[in-house]
Amino acid sequence: MRKLVFAINISLDGCCDHTKFYPNEDIMAYFIQLVRDAGTFLYGRKTYELMVPYWPDMAKNPEGGRDSDVEYAHAFMAVDKIVVFSKSLASAEDEKTRIVRTNLQDEVLKLKQEPGKNILIGGIDLASQLAALGLIDEYRIVVHPLIVGEGRRLFEGINLQENLQLKLVESTVFESGTVALRYVKQ
Repeated sequence: MRKLVFAINISLDGCCDHTKFYPNEDIMAYFIQLVRDAGTFLYGRKTYELMVPYWPDMAKNPEGGRDSDVEYAHAFMAVDKIVVFSKSLASAEDEKTRIVRTNLQDEVLKLKQEPGKNILIGGIDLASQLAALGLIDEYRIVVHPLIVGEGRRLFEGINLQENLQLKLVESTVFESGTVALRYVKQ
């Protein structure tokens, strides 16, 4: 069974607004490897619209991009498929993207049964729903040494039937003071 992996950048005060971070080369290398280990992306509409067409465009036209951004863009393009859970998105940008409007839990359970690499979740709304359903196998939380004081918080408003017990299995401290934490479901 494939693992469902949630990865996100957050500040010390829990802000996960992507506009508040500019990951350095080490952090980008970390995320590049996560993407290389993935065969499928799961997004909601908002995250999908942030990622596509940005990364495909960067892969096609890398001039002016950091080397790590270009490398990430190529890793992004190598992923087999993108599944977008949305009731409002009218169409997909490319042929490897599929829009799903049906039951989230059933669809994710089917995806986990397919052969292949990990399934990587982006965004916070979809991840909150999947966490509430107990479907996330691994949490990759990258904590930046930054207090933002505003913005969207990780798992804000999540409604759990019971606490999710996680086990820390790996931590990496980067030169910048950023810490990558890897938790698995117990």
